[in-house]
Amino acid sequence: MRVGVLALQGAFAEHRRKVENLGAQSFEIRGKKDLDCQMDGVILPGGESTVIGKLLRDLEMAGKLRTMILNGLPAFGTCAGLILMAQRIKGESAYLATMDITARRNAYGRQLGSFWTEESFGEEGKIPMTFIRAPYIEEAGNKVMVLASTGGKITAARQDNQLVTAFHPELDDDDTVHRYFLDMIKEA
Repeated sequence: MRVGVLALQGAFAEHRRKVENLGAQSFEIRGKKDLDCQMDGVILPGGESTVIGKLLRDLEMAGKLRTMILNGLPAFGTCAGLILMAQRIKGESAYLATMDITARRNAYGRQLGSFWTEESFGEEGKIPMTFIRAPYIEEAGNKVMVLASTGGKITAARQDNQLVTAFHPELDDDDTVHRYFLDMIKEA
């Protein structure tokens, strides 16, 4: 199994470590030609969604990546990745717009609003969740399965081949979410 990790900005190295520790191969996606590499899934990491979105457009990667996800490539977006995948972003234009969710950026406040908690993730039980200037999902479409909520706000969801988390599972010792994503790839 080979996972491409978008490496334009953000915590891509941590995601690579997670999937490799679980036995999968990974590689960095830094340019349009990297999207032509064989991959079984893609991870869109946290970081600055505005910067990543601009780079995806400037490097002419957005259209192809969007098409790949809509055509069934398993995709996992964390924090900024959630925002990139959202069809709607409160108060601004969408980027890849692949998942039927409405995201609210910096929903918990600025850097000082960052926090750590433990909550249930799907049927996997409680896992650690690190939130850094995190968004949350304000609305989810009919085909979206809510996997986690924090303080009454949706913070993890799945729609078919797409998985998003408002938190950063790559920053905690627990590998539940990455294992869940690799299982999604196996299902595909």
